Amino acid sequence: MNPHVKSQIREWTESIVIAVVLALLIRTFVVQAFKIPSGSMIPTFKVGDRIFVNKFIYGAGVPFTDLHLPAVREPRRGDIVVFISPEDRKKDFVKRLIAVGGETVEIKDGRIYIDGKDIQEPLSIRAVYYYNAGDFGGEGVKIQVPKDFYFVLGDNSASSRDSRYWGFVSRKSLLGNAICIYWPLHRMRIIKN
Repeated sequence: MNPHVKSQIREWTESIVIAVVLALLIRTFVVQAFKIPSGSMIPTFKVGDRIFVNKFIYGAGVPFTDLHLPAVREPRRGDIVVFISPEDRKKDFVKRLIAVGGETVEIKDGRIYIDGKDIQEPLSIRAVYYYNAGDFGGEGVKIQVPKDFYFVLGDNSASSRDSRYWGFVSRKSLLGNAICIYWPLHRMRIIKN
């Protein structure tokens, strides 16, 4: 084989390998794309929206280990989080974080109460009517969120299977924070929690 052709093949191979490694590193530790499969987060997300999720903000997990990179900040009320489903570890869910470990949650008259106080901020939570449902969100049920766990709800409360039904999301199940809708183009925008 011609040495010039061998050199070009080697250059192309190296470039492809480097591109693949960089793409895998970015997807694993920095940002990942997800598709919204259901209407549980309407009006924030519609079925078929494609979003980018910031994975490093909460400390991305290192594959095949229980290790996580250091977090930029802790998850907080109002964040739209993507996490591994507590019911089916092969699925990823997207919901809004309502309460963190140590807080007591109650849903009363469509409002969220944390430690007995009606949530005023963020407005993204205040604007939703939350229905009583499930073992963890029934009428008169006050539930304390365990340490290193979170209580999450869908923005479309009437059509969301969330913490009201299956309880809490563990810290190690969090994959990241939704940062923007990138498709379809007419819905492209930065997500404000």
